[in-house]
Amino acid sequence: MSVTWERFATVVHGTVESVARDTVTLTTIDGLRIAADVETVPADVPVLGAVTLAHPHPLYGGDRFNPVIATLMERLPRLGFHTLRFDFRGVNESEGVHDDGDGERLDVAASIDWLSTLVDDVTHGGVWVVGYSFGAVVGLSVVEPRVEGWVAIAPPLSSERRVLSSVDPRPTLIAVPQHDQFCPPARVDEITSDWTNTEVVEVTTVDHFLAGRIDDTARLVGDWLVTRVSG
Repeated sequence: MSVTWERFATVVHGTVESVARDTVTLTTIDGLRIAADVETVPADVPVLGAVTLAHPHPLYGGDRFNPVIATLMERLPRLGFHTLRFDFRGVNESEGVHDDGDGERLDVAASIDWLSTLVDDVTHGGVWVVGYSFGAVVGLSVVEPRVEGWVAIAPPLSSERRVLSSVDPRPTLIAVPQHDQFCPPARVDEITSDWTNTEVVEVTTVDHFLAGRIDDTARLVGDWLVTRVSG
């Protein structure tokens, strides 16, 4: 693990970051090296757990520097969550090729492996899986024992491809944009009507890309996580 100063400013990502973060390499169970960044909880903040962040679809420009992921990466450590974001296989420096969400589950599992070295479910909470768009659907299908629960932001759900967490008793939050082009609130309500321990919250006035409401969405996610851990 090495500490580097990174600055990202691109039209594609729409973000500028100039922060000190740990850069790490994850290793998946099928032997791929996955690029990731980690930011730990500040020394003066109690540790509540850890979060792994899964980014949008890589075939449409998604990577770990996406504005929604970047905003969560900035906010969650200040609330008490060690936070890791990674590039799915085949994206930027991560090895491998895109696998339509199947192999990508192993990338999420590798991030959980890494974060589990920082927390335990007795003294410092556990690991929460948070994803946006494509990353949300992939995250919802990783149900390994060290996961405390899931947050899915604008997930493009399908009744033909049921996610594994839908029948799991651990808590799930789905934040769905009011005007989502891919899976609007009515569709989300229909698909998740029989899901276990799932809360659906509508993010008003925006479409799938959350323009103008990214900070509000990150605040919603952070507040929900804190409430679940503290309550």
